[in-house]
Amino acid sequence: MTDSAATAGHATAISLKNLRKEYGDHVVITDLSMEVQEGEFFTLLGPSGCGKTTLLRMIAGFNSVEGGTISFNGQVINNLAPADRNIGMVFQNYALFPQMTAAKNVAFGLENRKVPKAEIGPRVDRALAEVHMEQLRDRMPGMMSGGQQQRVALARALVISPAVLLMDEPLSNLDAKLRVEMRATIREIQHAAGITCVYVTHDQEEAMSVSDRIAVMNDGVVQQLGTPPEIYHRPVNMFVAGFIGKTNTLTRPVSRADGRIIVSLSDDVSQDVTDIVNSDAVGATVVVSARPEALSVADDGVAAHIIDQTFLGPQNQVRAQMGDDVVEFLEFSHGATHSWKPGQAIRLAFDRSRLNYFDPDSSESVMRSQP
Repeated sequence: MTDSAATAGHATAISLKNLRKEYGDHVVITDLSMEVQEGEFFTLLGPSGCGKTTLLRMIAGFNSVEGGTISFNGQVINNLAPADRNIGMVFQNYALFPQMTAAKNVAFGLENRKVPKAEIGPRVDRALAEVHMEQLRDRMPGMMSGGQQQRVALARALVISPAVLLMDEPLSNLDAKLRVEMRATIREIQHAAGITCVYVTHDQEEAMSVSDRIAVMNDGVVQQLGTPPEIYHRPVNMFVAGFIGKTNTLTRPVSRADGRIIVSLSDDVSQDVTDIVNSDAVGATVVVSARPEALSVADDGVAAHIIDQTFLGPQNQVRAQMGDDVVEFLEFSHGATHSWKPGQAIRLAFDRSRLNYFDPDSSESVMRSQP
């Protein structure tokens, strides 16, 4: 695991040390340690069943901790009840009270905390205004759209001025267009409030668009921790490379001559990778990971032929057969769309600066350094 971002000058808001979670004989999280900085938008990203929601619920106090510690600003909170952790929680299914108006749903947490009545009204008004829901303050949840319900849930979580905001797949029930709108709203509100946020999602694009840092999880283990560009451009293993966006993976032979390390992309095209890979970690073959945007049609590239293409508006997604491998590349569409014919011969060039190399046995990166 790499932690590329200890954000200088910021106190640690959340510290997880050697966490362990068990359900009977099944160990979900074995030995997990990481830190979330104060004011950071931190995302737990991974496939279903990877342990991300379990971890979020441990932070919230809804799940027990079988080993290790959870601290907020240096204070261990393992034995604190959820109500005593000063957290705001936004759930996947919104969890609004159906018999209460939007305003009463938002006021609920303040009333539970015995906030003076004279303060509750103005704070509810302010919270609803922040999520642009003040005009629907008297509407019942059953009369709201999914996006409106999610905004009310967000206002309810923020109105109590929590130390930490926890969000569990909050946009998964919304349609694609509304998800894009809501993630921008959530990021804007979090940034304006300066609140520490831990966000759970399985959607890579969503994670990339909102996060300061991302922890990519699989099987209860943090595979990589870093900023969105770090994780996308320099994944530390093949799981991260394949899970974050699309990538073409090609197993290719390695040769050494005059102290140089050469990867053969085809019989007539090779790459000198001496200055970018760790010589001691490179064996007889490597896995070359090339994202679709790293490939382009060129006169001196690797021979291939077209399989098909898909028009996606701003770009064309094209598939081609390159020897035994099927690869995908992108073409930006400017006006007229290039019409490729199935079977049409082309050559594909690889952008050297955008390639990653992995050991085929361990699946770990053999790149010399991670930025």
